[in-house]
Amino acid sequence: MFMVTTSRTVKRFTPGEWTAELEHLLHHGNAPLAVALTDLDGFAVVNETHGAEVGDRVLKAWEKTLAGSIPADAIVARLGGDEYSVALPGASAENALILLEEVRSHFNRHGVKDLDAELDASVGIAAAPPHGSTGEELYRAAGEALMRAKREGRGRVAIYVEEKMTLKSNYYSRANLDRLSKLSGATSRTEASLLREALDDIFEKYRNDL
Repeated sequence: MFMVTTSRTVKRFTPGEWTAELEHLLHHGNAPLAVALTDLDGFAVVNETHGAEVGDRVLKAWEKTLAGSIPADAIVARLGGDEYSVALPGASAENALILLEEVRSHFNRHGVKDLDAELDASVGIAAAPPHGSTGEELYRAAGEALMRAKREGRGRVAIYVEEKMTLKSNYYSRANLDRLSKLSGATSRTEASLLREALDDIFEKYRNDL
């Protein structure tokens, strides 16, 4: 049974700072660690429809749900916008999936008081072992899992599938992956969000062919 706390402070990290923090928690690859990367589904629509003040209430509600529902030794990081990540020392990917599904389901059921909008989240999970041995590898794997959760219908938790990273390595050169990492740091956005934006642009460009 996980021990949880309701007094946790959600910390802000750039993606680069977060991967460094994950590296520290891994103890040079010798400590088990699960990482969850989350994204609120439809948050942009809530902001546009109800305004930034309501959007802030949604973010605070999500932060409260995360902070009050995870182990005492876990860390909640805000990476920018509505993207958050959770580091779970000692947890397996399966442990993290069960926990984050409970968090996601609670948020979906209870939402934000007096707000007539359905709220949900998509979550990607990776763990060491077996999905990576460095902070950067885990962060990227969790991002791949998050994109899969989005593709498969949103409002769900997905564990990283290794073939996704193999495909990514085949499709993109090391130079392009390095450029993506630098852009992520410069914009304070996750690599996953930048890749999703690129995909959205492609779908818009070829929407008549879909």
